[in-house]
Amino acid sequence: MISPMPMPTPTPPLSEARAQTLLRRFEPVLRFTRGEKFFPMDVAPYVRQASLWVHHPGQPSELLVADRDLTLERLAETQRLGFDAVHYLKFIDPLNLPELAAYQIEQLKDGLDPARKQDRFRAGLGRLARVGYVSRLVDAVFSITLLARGRVPGDTAAAAEIAYHQLMAEHEQYRYYGRVVCQNSWIVLQYWYFYAFNDWRSGFSGVNDHEADWEMVCVYLWEDEDEVHPEWVAYAAHDFSGDDLRRRWDDPEVDKVGEHPVVYVGAGSHASYFAAGEYITELKIPWLAPLQNVLESVVDFWWRWLRQEPRPASTNIDVFHIPFVDYARGDGFSLGAEQQREWDEPELVSHPPDWVMHYRGLWGLYARDPISGENAPAGPRYNRGGTVRLAWYDPLGWAGLDKVAPPCTRLATLQARRAEMATRQQTLIDTIKARSAELYTLGMEIVSLQGHPHLAARHQERQSELEARSREIRELRAEFAENKALLAALDHHITRVRAGEREPARAHIRHEHLPMSEKDLRLGRVAEIWAATSIGILMLAVVGLVIFARDYWGWGLLSLALFMIVVEASFRRRLMAFTNAVAVCLAIIAVGVLLYEFFGAILLLIILGIGAYIIVENLRELWY
Repeated sequence: MISPMPMPTPTPPLSEARAQTLLRRFEPVLRFTRGEKFFPMDVAPYVRQASLWVHHPGQPSELLVADRDLTLERLAETQRLGFDAVHYLKFIDPLNLPELAAYQIEQLKDGLDPARKQDRFRAGLGRLARVGYVSRLVDAVFSITLLARGRVPGDTAAAAEIAYHQLMAEHEQYRYYGRVVCQNSWIVLQYWYFYAFNDWRSGFSGVNDHEADWEMVCVYLWEDEDEVHPEWVAYAAHDFSGDDLRRRWDDPEVDKVGEHPVVYVGAGSHASYFAAGEYITELKIPWLAPLQNVLESVVDFWWRWLRQEPRPASTNIDVFHIPFVDYARGDGFSLGAEQQREWDEPELVSHPPDWVMHYRGLWGLYARDPISGENAPAGPRYNRGGTVRLAWYDPLGWAGLDKVAPPCTRLATLQARRAEMATRQQTLIDTIKARSAELYTLGMEIVSLQGHPHLAARHQERQSELEARSREIRELRAEFAENKALLAALDHHITRVRAGEREPARAHIRHEHLPMSEKDLRLGRVAEIWAATSIGILMLAVVGLVIFARDYWGWGLLSLALFMIVVEASFRRRLMAFTNAVAVCLAIIAVGVLLYEFFGAILLLIILGIGAYIIVENLRELWY
């Protein structure tokens, strides 16, 4: 039985000067992809540019504070306008037709300027060529839903770019908002930084566009004799949380510039990654989960029981999710220590200012998107619904570190646990001894009651009590044996900790998010064109069947499906694997047909074989 361990002694908060020093010492380096248009900025000029609105369901949005009149102080004023009210900022209005035309002309000029070539984004392999046919079909459905859902207008990104450059021209600043939290003997450095716009969809064919974007990096330190040591880093990436978000400081995957961890920023999405590359990010469709479970069962049967090829690493891509690419190449602008541009003096929010504490609304346009992808995010402290973020109130739990002791307390924690287990073992010894004596007495009493019919009820009662006591002692002895093994494991761990040994740096990772390899990206241009057009071709072919070959609908669909699969396998250089899979499937179907046609004869043969086997085994037993 495991009893709760005592809570760690709370770590006293750091002084503001020391917190600022630690933040500057370990502040991250951000490396962007070519073509990125928005970078971390001071929130004050953004708020002055924005207006404050409130929306109630079924009613037009209401302007509360006009642009140029809004400040961080006014933003912090608490608004009480009902449970269903959604407060939001509006940074810009979409461009009108002349403004959009002027913007497009400027973009065209930039595209023709050789000097700007190195700053332009090139997608490389099309995202649909990286995934299978079913994923493309689901993606097509998602694209259609954008027409019905609330979405940020396409030219809003252009307007945001113009407004952002105007703000930076007036007051160019690259700022983060630093927070230092002392929790369970860890010192947590949080780096919150703000982008004026997320143009992942319109700029890089991603999931969404939305005004405003808050991102965060955490560095986890421990202290020994007034010296701090970095142990872990965790990067915010979309809506992920837990162990897979973090890497140990000595992990080779963590690039560093001195003591500054390097973050590779997703183009447009601003998600953070440890390694440069192109990442497949999947949008989950909850109502397709049962189909995914069925597919996983089939795939498991295919590889586990039919022994068909080793399971490829790429099967962790869910075919019923919508694939998007996060370009985190790190080949563009870089920000931080010893980079093209260094961070400006950060603002400390360990004691949150009023605008962090009291404004629970959205930091950009409320697009009324039912799945929230196009709605702006809330601030660093809050989720979109106004609840406090996990990363804010529990930065250890957010990165799965609430169960990990810092090195400075690890040995003491293990020794305390060992002492607790040793005490429990002695208690078990005493309890087992006492219960065994009671069991002996009860057993002798039961023997004494035998042969006395008038004591039958008493005999039955004592027999039931004996069985219960026996079960209890067995459970105590089982616990004692398990604890003995645990004590040996603890002793071994204590020895390793004293010797300075550490667990493998990547032992905690369960689902590692890796960039696509060079092999994955080597597909021809024809394959990319096929991936982009295959869904449309399928739809046109189905219409053609309905119009011109309705009498052969079934055979036409079957032939069409076979054609699509063969072409897909050819482009992916898996035609041989596909042929092998077809052969195995045909063999399984043939076996099924034989079983159906000759079921009776096969059953008699099986019974005959079993009978002969039993006779041989029994005679062999007699012989020996």
